[in-house]
Amino acid sequence: MGWQKMRVAGASAVALLMIAGCAAGGNDAPALTQPLRVVGQFEFHSLDPSTAGGFFTRLQVAETLVDADVQGNLQPGLAESWNASADGLSWTFALRPDALFHDGTAVTAEVAAAALTTAQGKAGTPLATVPLKAISAEGNAVRVELAEPFAPLPAVLAHTSTQILAPSSYGPDQAVTKVVGSGPYQVSHIEPPAKVELAAFEQWHGEKPDISEVTYQAVGRAESRALMAESGQADITFGMDPTSLQKIRQAGKLDIAAVTLPRSILLKANSGHEILGDVQVRRALSLALDRESMATALLRDPEMAATQLFPPSLPDWHQASAKPLEHDPVAARKLLADAGWAPGSDGILERDGRKFTVTLRTFPDRPELPILATAIQAKLKELGIAVDVKVGNSSEIPAGHKDGSLELALYSRNYALVPDALVTLSDDFAPEGGDYGSMGWNDPALTSALHHLASGNDAGKAAESRGKVTDILQAQLPVIPVAWYRQSAVVSPRVDGVTLDPLERSWRLSDLAWKK
Repeated sequence: MGWQKMRVAGASAVALLMIAGCAAGGNDAPALTQPLRVVGQFEFHSLDPSTAGGFFTRLQVAETLVDADVQGNLQPGLAESWNASADGLSWTFALRPDALFHDGTAVTAEVAAAALTTAQGKAGTPLATVPLKAISAEGNAVRVELAEPFAPLPAVLAHTSTQILAPSSYGPDQAVTKVVGSGPYQVSHIEPPAKVELAAFEQWHGEKPDISEVTYQAVGRAESRALMAESGQADITFGMDPTSLQKIRQAGKLDIAAVTLPRSILLKANSGHEILGDVQVRRALSLALDRESMATALLRDPEMAATQLFPPSLPDWHQASAKPLEHDPVAARKLLADAGWAPGSDGILERDGRKFTVTLRTFPDRPELPILATAIQAKLKELGIAVDVKVGNSSEIPAGHKDGSLELALYSRNYALVPDALVTLSDDFAPEGGDYGSMGWNDPALTSALHHLASGNDAGKAAESRGKVTDILQAQLPVIPVAWYRQSAVVSPRVDGVTLDPLERSWRLSDLAWKK
């Protein structure tokens, strides 16, 4: 029996007696009726789709008009089909006729159009960057009118900020007070910022989830998450630090699911800064980084050392012919010397009476970031650059971008949160920059290439335009690639069917089952 094969680490004596009793009686009922326990590092401080970070699409509570599979191919969501006019200025998204919200009301074109209009008005969302003229209801379809052609519009409508919520989700001031979606799971209890309980939605149009109840618990410390996984307090655990993951892998008592993401760990440099604005300095910072050693020692995965911005998991953008980023401290010192920097009496570089001291901000939500920041600090110190590492909240990076105080930042960026990476790149490297992209930097040739791709007018030159984008970013380094990213989850051997989504849109809970 499945229970007889189950491996338990750190379970209490009572739990062990319960398990033994179930095995002796051949009864799998407790496993089939208890909630699936998911533990992760993500807290949710807002219910609003524009700021919740896709939390409720990961839990399959809310849906978007367009979905995507694990390869990034667009799929029907709330919209069962879509098409564009010949001039590319008008799009129609035909809604699924059987879609219901969790409060029992129908998902109508009027409701969907109103939700998208609200999303379009939120600063910082991909939809806010689309050249929209109007969003309206037309029968059972949503009609989107554009001021100019924008080929990746369906991909934008797969972004989690465009999820469609029921009118009952909103308070009198149009603030989201509860999440009433249309997905296979509905919220049964919620305690922001750390706990959500879900129940299967009985009127879901598709195949009913095998697991009817799910709990999610946010746990801040990576060590605590690891202990919960090892002791059987979690069935699926996200956000494991590399050391704990290696320990669990070696123990062999739990399963590990992994997928390479279209995500890169980046060192963002303020190119408007009096020191970091010099491209030779940014190139020196890049040359100082021993990416292979950091990936091997800290990430336990040498293949994740970044040789360019785009990982191989973004095949349309990854350029095999690009000259790889290298570790060359001798060349780095020469670039700094050519820029006028010389060691002072304390070993810190100086120029015109100013010491080369900068602050690097990062955050612990992804446990590898603080340890990578420390490694970067050590490598730059070898060049005579003093880096003050500050580990705080992730919100401090966009805040520092906006007020101009940010100098260096270390974070990870998924270029496929919108399934077409072009949308994220157009936002990150717009002339005015982006919170998680360039700061104080722009390049007209790059802007032109991105605009050419978005217009969709000449698909035959798309590869050439993407290559130009990669070459410019590789040379100018407004963000400095450090590592690529492999996501892992520790899975209880009682759970079957775990598949990680490289787009990080969904945890695909409805595909899971208890092992029999």
